[in-house]
Amino acid sequence: MTGARWVIGVGNPVRGDDALGRVVADRLRGRVDHGFKVLEQDGEMTALLARLTDADAVILIDAAAAGAAPGTIHRFDAGDGPLPPLLSALSTHGFGPLEAVELARAMGSLPPACIIYAVEGADFGNGRPLSPAVAAAAEEVTQRILAELDRWKTPGGSVCTRHP
Repeated sequence: MTGARWVIGVGNPVRGDDALGRVVADRLRGRVDHGFKVLEQDGEMTALLARLTDADAVILIDAAAAGAAPGTIHRFDAGDGPLPPLLSALSTHGFGPLEAVELARAMGSLPPACIIYAVEGADFGNGRPLSPAVAAAAEEVTQRILAELDRWKTPGGSVCTRHP
C-alpha cells in the first residue's frame, strides 16, 4: 500500500443522474483533508481497480439502479463482505465500480477502508440534469462523507479501519 487515500466520484457528466458521483466529488473538492484526494472517473473498471489496489482508504460515490425510490442513499462498507448483487452501479462500460471492488477483494487488494455511497437514480438520459431527488441526495451524501472523514481522523491522523 502506498498510503493513498481517495474520494472517487464516478459517473458520466452528461447522462442525467449518472453524473451524481462527479457532482459530489466537485462539491467535496477543497473541503476534504486528512490526506484524501478527490478524483472524478468515468467508472471504467480497470482504472478504478488501479486506484483500489494502490490505496489505504477509498470512498466511492456513484449512481445506482437497485429499484428503490429515486434519491435513496445506500452506504456499504466493502470490509463487511461482498456488496449486494442487486446494487448494479450504472456505468457506460460493461463492468464498473461494483465489479472493481469485488475483483479487488478476490485479488486480496481491497483497501483496508473502502466505503461505497450509491444513490438511486431516476433519469439517465443524455444531456439531462440531475433529477430533483438525486440533486437533493447529492448534498446529503456530500455532508455524510465530510462527517465520515471527520470520524475517521485519529490523533495520529490515520484512517480508522475495521478489517485487515
